[in-house]
Amino acid sequence: MDSLVESGWKYLVTHFSDFQLACIGSFILHESVFFLSGLPYIFLERTGFLSNYKIQTKNSWAWKAVFLCRPGIIRKVVSAQILFYFIIEDFVFYWGHRILHTKWLYKNVHSVHHEYATPFGLTSEYAHPAEILFLGFATIVGPALTGPHLITLWLWMMLRVIETVEAHCGYHFPWSPSNFLPLYGGADFHDYHHRLLYTKSGNYSSTFVYMDWIFGTDKGYRKLKALKET
Repeated sequence: MDSLVESGWKYLVTHFSDFQLACIGSFILHESVFFLSGLPYIFLERTGFLSNYKIQTKNSWAWKAVFLCRPGIIRKVVSAQILFYFIIEDFVFYWGHRILHTKWLYKNVHSVHHEYATPFGLTSEYAHPAEILFLGFATIVGPALTGPHLITLWLWMMLRVIETVEAHCGYHFPWSPSNFLPLYGGADFHDYHHRLLYTKSGNYSSTFVYMDWIFGTDKGYRKLKALKET
């Protein structure tokens, strides 16, 4: 596997410039992962397949929402950097997202994203341009601090896109990551955020929910979940 990655990387740096890889390559990667990870959920929406795992019964699908590196990759360093990116992204995203739920910012900016009270995968990036810039900062601040290898950056982008698509997919499966990863939010956690009024929603976290737990902004969700389990 390592040799395959290294040979693939060698091909890329031999045939493409740093600018092409960092800019065009990153853009293509993002769009590819975004749409390819989101399309299976569109299939489920349109066909009704596995509908018993859908969190909300309402169907909200619409096309409106769709639209110089160092050599060598050290696995432990990559893993540590990715973990750091998730931690720092969760912290920055939580506060940015919580601020977006103040009255003026919600009305003028964040309400665009909340047009879908029943989200599906591709609504994850349906948002006001100001919000994309505002919360996008949370995604890039980690890599900006560490200056990672481009492949590490691409891996982070892939994981982040897959995570946000899954969080908005509207389905909670037995194999959903939240059933296995401690403190992982996932679709059930974020779906609760979308279906309540902006002043009462809570659940502001991005990937892992420790910030909501620390500041008590997931109390409503935890109470509802406890009621369902009794």
